[in-house]
Amino acid sequence: MEPDHIVKSVGNHSKEQCASSLDKWQPELTGDMDLVITRDGKWVYEGHPIPRESATRLFSTILRKEEDGEFYLVTPVEKWRIQVEDTPLLAHSLTVREEGQEQVLSVTTNMGDVIDISDEHPLIVGQYPDSDEPRPVVMVRKGVEARLVSNAFYELVKLADGETWHGVQSRGKFWKIGQHG
Repeated sequence: MEPDHIVKSVGNHSKEQCASSLDKWQPELTGDMDLVITRDGKWVYEGHPIPRESATRLFSTILRKEEDGEFYLVTPVEKWRIQVEDTPLLAHSLTVREEGQEQVLSVTTNMGDVIDISDEHPLIVGQYPDSDEPRPVVMVRKGVEARLVSNAFYELVKLADGETWHGVQSRGKFWKIGQHG
């Protein structure tokens, strides 16, 4: 399976159309594709990075994580299982608008999406199971997360407030990022 075939099968669907249709598309599993999204955000097909940014941006709109914990590229007629080393997307920058209860935090992903941290796109700071390293992610859509890269997470930590918990405000809600002490 060539990535160009998937680009053609999605046809003229816009990014927005793909995102809104993704849950409706329910094809049977077509097979496994030798495509890996590496921890550093590279999309690698058969051992080689995909050179076309437009292709990886399109693929990110047809990517979903299913109840089995696996990631799939899904079109109206095909469903290909792929591998993801950590999270499929990275959040590389943080933007702050307003202050206090009115503050809104946004992240920009490596695919160019700007996402407000909110109830729809929650910030979750967990830990990697094999270390004490924090694993800050923002839910982009059902099952698909963007991990905040170090610089974005450090910017988030600088904004932290709270007495028992370190955290930040966004869209009128307090998002925990760590415990004092």
